This record gives sequence, structure tokens and C-alpha cells, in this order.
Amino acid sequence: MNRHNLKLILFTFLLLLFITGCEKKEIKPVAINEETDKCEVCNMQVKDNQFATEIILENGKAIVFDDIGCMNKWIEENKNEKIDAAFVRDYSTSKWIEMENATYVYGKSIKTPMAYNVISFTTKDDAQNFIDENKGSLLTYKDLEKHSWDRNKEMMEEMKKMKMNGHSDGASMEKSDSAH
Repeated sequence: MNRHNLKLILFTFLLLLFITGCEKKEIKPVAINEETDKCEVCNMQVKDNQFATEIILENGKAIVFDDIGCMNKWIEENKNEKIDAAFVRDYSTSKWIEMENATYVYGKSIKTPMAYNVISFTTKDDAQNFIDENKGSLLTYKDLEKHSWDRNKEMMEEMKKMKMNGHSDGASMEKSDSAH
């Protein structure tokens, strides 16, 4: 083999290494540990349910939240952090969805752990079906930027009363109250 062919083979090999090294790695959400995971914003326990959300930072660190509103607040307060991926859960199935691919519903009567009243769905049709049955407003990922993210103060008071009366979690009744 002459020198020219050897250089060509070496160049091709290095080019292949460079191309495969530049492929975007698939980022997946980490499992929620209900025993130890706490919301980064409100410090409440994160349950492995349809309200859990998660951010994976560029350095691989996973940050979990108990409500999409808490995740939004963290993003607003940490604009310099490099986020590789953000995930929300489908309200009906609790399956993870990349945040930008989900469709959202906002409604004053939707109970969420921190009373932000926003839930997510895998498809627009699923979100619209929820709205048809329960009321609410359809939101896209882009709409979340303009959303007010105010907490429902009446719902917060109701949840505080429930906690004081021995209920462990005000959002635990959300499906029976708002989904049916």
C-alpha cells in the first residue's frame, strides 16, 4: 500500500470518528424515586405520577419537579444553565414526553400539586378530548412562554385545608375531581 492510500484511509477513519462523535445522543428522563426526590423549587416530594417534570442539564444532572409551574419557575430563574432536554408527563398515561412535543391544557379547575393548573398530553387530540369533557384552554409549547404562571390561590387554600384535615396531598384527588 502506498503512502497516498494510507493517508486516505487514515483521513476516512478520522472523518468517521468525528461524524459519529458529533451525533446527538439520545437523552432520556431518569426514574422518579418517591422516597428521596424533592422538587428543586418548592422542596415538596415528587411523586411518580402525571404531574412530575424533569430537566436534564448539559452536564447530565437531572432536576425533578412536582409541577410544570415549578419547572417553569426554575427555568426563568436559571437562564444561564445549559439544558439538554426537558420532559413532562402525559396526564392520562404518565408516560414521559419531551416538553416541546407535548400539548398543554390550562384550567382553573384542574388540580396540580402546586396549583399552577397546567397539565400535558402527548397529542393535541387527547388534550382537546380532556377540554371537551372538563373545560380548559389548549396551549402549545410556544404558548407556555406567554402563559402567566400564576398559582391558583383559592386552590392553594383548599389544599392547605385538606392537609390540615389529614389528607396527605391535595392533588391526589385531581383525577376524580377534574377528569370525570
